[in-house]
Amino acid sequence: MKKILSSFWETGRIAIIALLFAFFVRAFIFQPFLVRGTSMEPNFHNGDYLIIDEISYRFQKPERYEVVVFRYPKDESQRYIKRVVGLPGETVEVQDGKITISAGPSAAPQTFTLDEDRYLAGENTQGSLMVKLGDNEYFVLGDNRMFSSDSRTWGSLPRKDIIGKVFLRVFPEFVYGKEI
Repeated sequence: MKKILSSFWETGRIAIIALLFAFFVRAFIFQPFLVRGTSMEPNFHNGDYLIIDEISYRFQKPERYEVVVFRYPKDESQRYIKRVVGLPGETVEVQDGKITISAGPSAAPQTFTLDEDRYLAGENTQGSLMVKLGDNEYFVLGDNRMFSSDSRTWGSLPRKDIIGKVFLRVFPEFVYGKEI
C-alpha cells in the first residue's frame, strides 16, 4: 500500500511541476496565436498557427521587417499581426507605391526607400501620407497591402501594445495537402 501511495505522490508531484512549468512558459515566454484574415498574405495565411516569442522584447527593441503580434490600439481586446516598417523617431512617408524612411537629426536626415522585395515581390503600398513617429511608436503594415487595416488607417503603434514577435509557424494553412 505504501508503494502505491508513494507512486501516486511521485506522479502527482511530477504533474504539478510540469503544469507550473507549462504555465510559466505560456505566461512569460511563448504564446500561441492563430492568424485570422488575409492581411498578412502571402507570408502568413488565415488559419496559420504561430508561436509568439514574448521574452525577446524585454531585452531588445523590435526591429524593422520583424513580424509582431500586438493589442490593437483601438480595441485592446483584439490581437493583430503586422510587419514593423517604421521605428521610433523616424518619419515614414507612403507615396507613389513606395515607403520612404527618414531618420536622424532634422538638419541632416538619412533618407532611404524600403526594399521589400525579399518578402513582397512586386507589391505596391497604396496611400499617401507622412507620419513622424514618437519615441515609443512604430509604423506597422500588413503584407497584403490592399486588404490590411494597419498604421496607414489607424496610426502608429505604441510600444506598450506589442506582445511579441513571430517565432515559429507550427501549423500552416495547408496540412496534408488540404486547406483547413
